[in-house]
Amino acid sequence: MSPESSESHESFGSQEAAESPEAARKAELAANLARVEERIAGACFAAGRKREDVTLIVVTKTYPASDVQLLAELGVRDVAENRDQEAAPKAADCADTQLSWHFVGQLQTNKARSVAGYADFVHSVDRARLVTALSNAAVRAEREIGCLVQVAFDAESGSVGERGGVAPDGVTDLAEAVASAQGLRLDGVMTVAPLDGPLAGRPRAAFDQLLEISTALRAAHPAATMVSAGMSSDLEEAVLAGATHVRVGSAVLGDRPRLR
Repeated sequence: MSPESSESHESFGSQEAAESPEAARKAELAANLARVEERIAGACFAAGRKREDVTLIVVTKTYPASDVQLLAELGVRDVAENRDQEAAPKAADCADTQLSWHFVGQLQTNKARSVAGYADFVHSVDRARLVTALSNAAVRAEREIGCLVQVAFDAESGSVGERGGVAPDGVTDLAEAVASAQGLRLDGVMTVAPLDGPLAGRPRAAFDQLLEISTALRAAHPAATMVSAGMSSDLEEAVLAGATHVRVGSAVLGDRPRLR
């Protein structure tokens, strides 16, 4: 083969690789990540905060392990899932990546053992029975799991919200249960902007109240500094309110396919 034809062949091969589905998907994810990064950086600037004070967690639910691998190659270090039946095999497939796995969905006690095998953080701790189940599972797995108390601003006093989460007046007792449980570490609080109640449609107000709860909690537990709030549609409000972690899915990965 002549040098010219060899060069032409290599050029064609490079073009073909660049146009492969994997390369195209990686480029799409990189562009989406850049846009989300601009949003977070802009919100940090508006709030007078340092960009490094806010951690991006990419919510990869309904997307394949191949996307998680691409995100890791693009520098993402934190990913989240909300269903154990999807998360467990995905985490296993991505065991060679240097990722922190966050579980953010409602968690049944009978799934605690499985989740304790891969999750570094559970954001959705909302009842004492779950604390006990996670503690037993973490001890069995010889792991320490960071736990966040999920606050539901649409839950009635002493109850759990429809999407999970304990009412604000139940946070202190639940946090104490986490802090005293073996294998668990109290890392902070989490919320999802409420769909019902007086704060419905007012994410900034909900996030402001979450920060107040976090501040009170840190008086007794100084290491519980995580404030997990904000998603694709309201991450700016969360950053302005003081969130330390934002959970972004569709803005990075695109519109979610329907679950079967």
